[in-house]
Amino acid sequence: MKKATYAQLVGVAVAVTAPASANAAGFINGGFENGTASGWTETGGSRTSYNNTQLNPALITGASPRSAVIASSYVDPNLKGLLGSTVYSGAFGYRVEDTTSGGNASVVAQRVNNYTDASIFFAWKAVLEGAHGPDEAATMLITLTDLTTGLEVIRRQYNAAQGGSGIDPRFSYDSATNLFYTASWQIEQLTIGSSLAGHDFLLSVLGADCQPAGHTGYVYLDGFGNVTPPAAVPEPATWAMMLLGFGMMGGAIRYRRRSTTLAIA
Repeated sequence: MKKATYAQLVGVAVAVTAPASANAAGFINGGFENGTASGWTETGGSRTSYNNTQLNPALITGASPRSAVIASSYVDPNLKGLLGSTVYSGAFGYRVEDTTSGGNASVVAQRVNNYTDASIFFAWKAVLEGAHGPDEAATMLITLTDLTTGLEVIRRQYNAAQGGSGIDPRFSYDSATNLFYTASWQIEQLTIGSSLAGHDFLLSVLGADCQPAGHTGYVYLDGFGNVTPPAAVPEPATWAMMLLGFGMMGGAIRYRRRSTTLAIA
């Protein structure tokens, strides 16, 4: 069966199975846990004809060999351990666009219909190489759209313009690689109240190199579903703080034991 295009996902109601909810047309493979991108629409192509003000997922229509399902053992090849985990939870996640430059963009999208569960969640990280002005820099665009009303209910758009003008405090910067990146997973939530119940929704994630083609941009995605994503593996900095805390606790216990022994003596 021919896979739906992004345009078809937006404009045509797609019947889907409801593995996670009896009340809604639910998510298919929302966490990529079968090791594939089944349930998702994947597209890719050149973005060199489009500046960031023009760039949108509907323009990226070709087959995309540059995006990939990744395992929890996957280490970001540019930032290594500095980025931390590339899969939020479970065994698999997804990387939108490849990790090298080339003036390309990739999109992954999934639609859920007649949605009535309490919330929609997903998690993301991004890596954007700094260069150029805000309309040419490597960029990312994440949208959760209410297709019933045509309104974007969540929008995250950042670019890696020189000087960091296109990012916000959730991003860190590594001068050795000239990469802006989110060291922590960003958890998004849409609460479904009575005004949104029964609507159709589309999640779209776009990662793009810079328009002149010499700098990279990509996004990690995981945990698209109707329950809070389970706790992630702690980031390296978190592990360090935990280990330091355990060490201080151990030292305090040893000190108390020593003090008690001296008092008895």
